[in-house]
Amino acid sequence: MSLNFRFAVVSDIHAALPSTVWQHPSRMHLVEVGIPALEVVLERLKDLDLDFLLIPGDLTQHGEPENHQWMAQRLAQLPYPAYVIPGNHDIPVMEANEQSIAYSEFPHFYRAFGYEDPRSHDYSHEILPGVRLIGLNSNTFDAQGKQVGRLTEAQLVWLEAVLAQSTHEFVMVMIHHNVCEHMPQQSQQPLGKRYMLENAAELRQLLQTYNVNVVFTGHLHIQDVALQDGVYDITTGSLVSYPHPYRVFQFQTDRQGRHWLHMDSGRVEAIPEWQTLAQDTHRLMSDRSASYMLQLLMQPPLNLPQAEAEGLVGDLQQFWPSVANGDAVFDFAHFPEPARSYFAAFSSHGAIDNQASLHVGQSRGADSHRKSYDLQPWSLYACPLFFQPPQTEEHAVELTSHNVVGHTG
Repeated sequence: MSLNFRFAVVSDIHAALPSTVWQHPSRMHLVEVGIPALEVVLERLKDLDLDFLLIPGDLTQHGEPENHQWMAQRLAQLPYPAYVIPGNHDIPVMEANEQSIAYSEFPHFYRAFGYEDPRSHDYSHEILPGVRLIGLNSNTFDAQGKQVGRLTEAQLVWLEAVLAQSTHEFVMVMIHHNVCEHMPQQSQQPLGKRYMLENAAELRQLLQTYNVNVVFTGHLHIQDVALQDGVYDITTGSLVSYPHPYRVFQFQTDRQGRHWLHMDSGRVEAIPEWQTLAQDTHRLMSDRSASYMLQLLMQPPLNLPQAEAEGLVGDLQQFWPSVANGDAVFDFAHFPEPARSYFAAFSSHGAIDNQASLHVGQSRGADSHRKSYDLQPWSLYACPLFFQPPQTEEHAVELTSHNVVGHTG
C-alpha cells in the first residue's frame, strides 16, 4: 500500500488559564505561556494541509476541569482531527479534588479526540486508510495511591490483541512516558527513570514482535530521537519550556515501496506578550537547572562527593538547555573520568533530533519486510513543503544501538 500523509506533534502544553496559574520557584517551565504558544503553533500549522495532530500528554498543568474544558473546545475548532492521550499532569489523582479532575473523567472531556469509548483510557483507531493510531495511557496508581508510569497487564493483553489484528496496517503508538532511553542509563538513573515507562522493555518487545517501530512520547521536555530494540521513540519538548518546540512529519512511500517518515521541528521564539520568550526561558532553564545538575553528579552512576560535584556545576550551566534543544555535542575535556565520558554520552550523533528522515518499513509486496532502520538529515526549511524521500542512501546516517541508544541531543 502506498501511504502519503502529513501530521504534526505538539506536546506538554500545560495549558493554564490565568485563574489557574500558580508559581513554583524551582520550576523550569512557564505555564502561563502554554496557551499563547499553542496559538502561535496552530497559526503556523493552518496552511500546511495537515491530516491530523497528535498531543502525547500533559495538555493541562494540573488536570483542572476548566483547563481540560478549554483544551477540548480549542481542539474542536481545528480543521483537521486531533488525537490526545493523558500525561501525568492531566490525571494526577484518582478521585477529583478541589483542583483536579478524577482519573475516570479524562476520556469524557476528549471523546472527539480519540476517546469515542469513554470507559477506556486507551484506544485504537484507523485514522486514515491503512494507518492505525494506538493511544496508550501510561498513568496508573499503586496500592498507596501514588501515580506511576506503567502499563497494566490488562493493557498489554488488549494491546497484543489489537496488534494481532492490525498486521496489514501501518501502526503508530502514542504514549506519554518514554519507552526508549533518551539519557545515558535513564532506566537506572534516579532522576531519569521517573520519565521512563516502568515496563518499557516489555512494551518494546511486544511492538517489535508485530513490526511496530514508531512511538511518539512527551514528558521529558526535550527534543530527542532514540532507537532501542527496533523501536523509534520520538519525544517532543514542551511548549512551555525552552526551546518551545513542535514537530511536522511527512509520511511517504517511495517507488521501491519503502516507507519514510520525514521529520522537521519548529520553535516558538516569541509570543505577543513576551517578545524575548526564547532568550528568557533559556536563561531561566540555565539558572534553575543547577540543583538538578548537582543531583545528577551526586547520584548514580557518578556518585561524586558533594564538594567535587559543586566544583563542576558551574561548567554545566548551559548543559540542560542544550539537551532540551536537541542535536548537541558535549566534550567536557577538563572533567575527570568517569564524569567526562558520562556527559559526552548525551551527545547527538548527527542532526537527528530535529530534522531527519527515518526509514520505517516496507509496503506489502515490496522486496523486503519491515526490519530495516535508517535515518538521515532532512529539513522542511531547506525544501519548504516539498517532502521528497531520499533518492539515494549514500549519505544516510545509519542509526544503530551504538550511536543512538542512550543518546540525547
